[in-house]
Amino acid sequence: MSTSKTIKSALISVFHKDGLAPIVQKLNELGVTIYSTGGTEKFIKELGIDVVPVEDVTSYPSILGGRVKTLHPKVFGGILNRQDHVGDVAEMQEYEIPQLDLVIVDLYPFEKTVASGAPEQDIVEKIDIGGISLIRASAKNFKDTFTVSSMEQYDEFLSIISENNGETSLEQRKTFAAKSFNISSHYDTAIFNYFNEDEVVFKASETTSKTLRYGENPHQKGYFFGDLEAMFDKLHGKELSYNNLLDVDAAVNLMNEFVGEDPTFAVLKHNNACGFAQRATIKQAYVDALAGDPVSAFGGVLIANKEIDAETAAEIHKLFCEVVIAPSYSDEALTTLKGKKNRVILIQKTTELPVQNVRTALNGLLVQDKDSKTDTLEDLTYVTDTKPTDSEIKDLLFASKICKHTKSNTIVFTKNNQLLASGTGQTSRVDALRQAIEKATSFGFDLKGAVMASDAFFPFPDCVEIADKAGITSVIQPGGSIKDQLSIDYCNANNISMVMTGTRHFKH
Repeated sequence: MSTSKTIKSALISVFHKDGLAPIVQKLNELGVTIYSTGGTEKFIKELGIDVVPVEDVTSYPSILGGRVKTLHPKVFGGILNRQDHVGDVAEMQEYEIPQLDLVIVDLYPFEKTVASGAPEQDIVEKIDIGGISLIRASAKNFKDTFTVSSMEQYDEFLSIISENNGETSLEQRKTFAAKSFNISSHYDTAIFNYFNEDEVVFKASETTSKTLRYGENPHQKGYFFGDLEAMFDKLHGKELSYNNLLDVDAAVNLMNEFVGEDPTFAVLKHNNACGFAQRATIKQAYVDALAGDPVSAFGGVLIANKEIDAETAAEIHKLFCEVVIAPSYSDEALTTLKGKKNRVILIQKTTELPVQNVRTALNGLLVQDKDSKTDTLEDLTYVTDTKPTDSEIKDLLFASKICKHTKSNTIVFTKNNQLLASGTGQTSRVDALRQAIEKATSFGFDLKGAVMASDAFFPFPDCVEIADKAGITSVIQPGGSIKDQLSIDYCNANNISMVMTGTRHFKH
């Protein structure tokens, strides 16, 4: 039996009518009988094309304020019947059920209604019942029925029927069925997540995807699921890679700690800040951030919390960097930065980021709340006899923000709102501390009077002792070790101030 089917009848009932007219006109040209409801029926009539109201088939009007229009055996029988099944064919004749070869239906805009901040009653009314049922039924019966479930599919469908004179193949019908189940499952996920408050269930669905050049390495495939255009305006440069996106994510999350503050600039490499400074001008912030580690900055990701001007761009242009991110750029700055054809230039938009972190682990997923806690002055407990000065407190909180976004185990040194060095991703805190000291020394920084932040407590006093001998005068850490007192005792004996926050900031 041939798997090709010629469309002779269609049910069309859509919320979005943009782009529908050419399809309706082509179906009419092909002699297809069109059934419809409500606003879509009116739309088709206004095109001067004959349309059969669904009410004429079901002998029921649209009832309950439009909540029930197509939910009827004569509609679903026309969709779900198996054309090669003798019993189905007989019942179709017995009950005078019209064959429906094509279903064009979309869904009420539930997610957009939620995003608009509409009241719950309006949101509930955007939970589609008839549409979702029609999509599932016609997709299930793809062997005989063609399903178009979104306005994004209109152009492709129109090409199919135009090129093949209304005839469709089994492969085409199955492909569109898959698209339909993708839409229906995404829709149900959005509804569940809106209502769910108690069940510990992970449901996520991303319908927007981008194929990357490759993954972490060239032999790995890579994809991004999400809407980058909602986050950034890309002004220039090559396509973002998998590794670029990881660094951009780290950069955005770090700089979100400094929104609305004085001009701040960060340079990131492998998800960690290798340079960071806050100054009176964005140019000086960049210059001092770069000084933190000009070697690691090569090929890095740069991010600013203020507009990048011409002078800053001229300095940036001297460095090979992969990505530059800012809320805006002057015209002169853009002209300069575009001087490197592959350099990616992004304008960051104001966008809400996910409140959970998700990653694969073993044969499942690890899901956690995002670390949204930022240490503040009110969180500090002064545990040593020597108290930090006002300028040290400012540096301690500054260091804590950077430390929170640096891979564990980590130690961060700052002074005068500048990152002097950090030890990142080490297997011991002592190793992280020694790495930070070595880096600071190699780039000519004097650690005398600098402060130190640690993402977790000190199990022994060795860290504060090593830091003291390097010139550190004040320390911020979460505390919580059974041997905290040993570190406190060392600080008291050596005139070092130390504060505890009570909050650990591991980042694995």
